[in-house]
Amino acid sequence: MSRIALVLPAVLLLLIFAVPAHSQAPKSPYAAVPAEDAAKANPIKSTAESLAKGKKWWNFDCSMCHGDSGDGKGDVAQDTKLQIVNLTDAAALKNHTDGEIYWVIKNGHQDMPPEGPRVKGEELWDLVNYVRSLSKAKSDTGQKP
Repeated sequence: MSRIALVLPAVLLLLIFAVPAHSQAPKSPYAAVPAEDAAKANPIKSTAESLAKGKKWWNFDCSMCHGDSGDGKGDVAQDTKLQIVNLTDAAALKNHTDGEIYWVIKNGHQDMPPEGPRVKGEELWDLVNYVRSLSKAKSDTGQKP
């Protein structure tokens, strides 16, 4: 009887801590994005001017890893063997809001450093527009933006 008294609490503790861990759904890679930020709408229309501004920041800060076209094959990514999402694939951002993309650019994600201290407000939204255009340009024209 004393064995049951010793084993039973241990089994109950295992069940308490093991069941929630197995019943949780896998987290999205963007799970860290607060819901209120993910819900933010892009206040900047995707115009030629906005895309030109976004492309300027892309060329300064993003293309070295993400590649000129957004295919994830920039020099730094290849040199360091980083696996970076192919942003020219329309499916890559299909289920992500502009607010999520803005937050990731501003705050960084995994190995990606944050741009927030350098790129501000409207310029970040221009960059979101440009990132979105990478897949649209490929699917609409078959060309790089």
